[in-house]
Amino acid sequence: MAGAGLDAAYEQSKGAGKIGSTLKGIGPTYQDKIARIGLRVGDILRNDFKERYDILASKHKEILKSLNFTYDLEELNKQYFEAIEFLKTFNLINGEYFVRNELMAGKKIIAEGAQGSLLDIDFGSYPFVTSSNTTAAGAATGLGIAPRLIGEVFGIFKAYCTRVGSGPFPTELLNDTGEKIRSEGHEFGATTGRPRRCGWLDLPALKYAIMLNGVTRMFMTKADVLDHFDTIRVCEKYQMNGNVTDRMPFDLTDTEVLPVFKDIKGYLFLTI
Repeated sequence: MAGAGLDAAYEQSKGAGKIGSTLKGIGPTYQDKIARIGLRVGDILRNDFKERYDILASKHKEILKSLNFTYDLEELNKQYFEAIEFLKTFNLINGEYFVRNELMAGKKIIAEGAQGSLLDIDFGSYPFVTSSNTTAAGAATGLGIAPRLIGEVFGIFKAYCTRVGSGPFPTELLNDTGEKIRSEGHEFGATTGRPRRCGWLDLPALKYAIMLNGVTRMFMTKADVLDHFDTIRVCEKYQMNGNVTDRMPFDLTDTEVLPVFKDIKGYLFLTI
């Protein structure tokens, strides 16, 4: 009910320190989960679900009150319980058993990550991260399967870098070049519609993601977006604290990181 409202309230309270939330209630949902007070999908089939909901809602209302956030609870409740009734029409199962049985039957399962590795709650550019594990390991915890059952890990990356919302971005282009990449690549957030920040390819970040995920195959996308540039730049290393390194720092947010670029001659894709 109040997840999106809490998201908006928390973001509003941060002022200039906003993290760029999608305002869909993901963060508050994880907060309830970790605090062990959250509601799970299976709970909607319980006879006391409404009572459980009311208890949690009362906690949320106290938080919203402390943050001076206004909202229309009656309308939100109407939408929420309509969604609950719709959800009940689905065949709700224990997904971990289903996935395991399919694997044992020789079926192949593809798990798609929703966000980039640097938004991972543990290994990303904290605190400008999401609330879950966005690396390949998240497939094991999210689906309830053992890590040893994961076969290959496909690493998908763009020929340049993008980011939505706030957070560190060493290779960001705050000029016409960045705007051209955004325009040519149609770089706007899928959920929020916000313009994505654009910059040159960051190899230390890419190698870091490959290491974390145990990538077995690489796929580069949107190479054609750069086919009108005479020169393409690639960040090979970082300069920070007087040293040059190809490793990601522990704290990318508060550490001054200067990209060390290598210039590459541009290319042209021809459509036949």
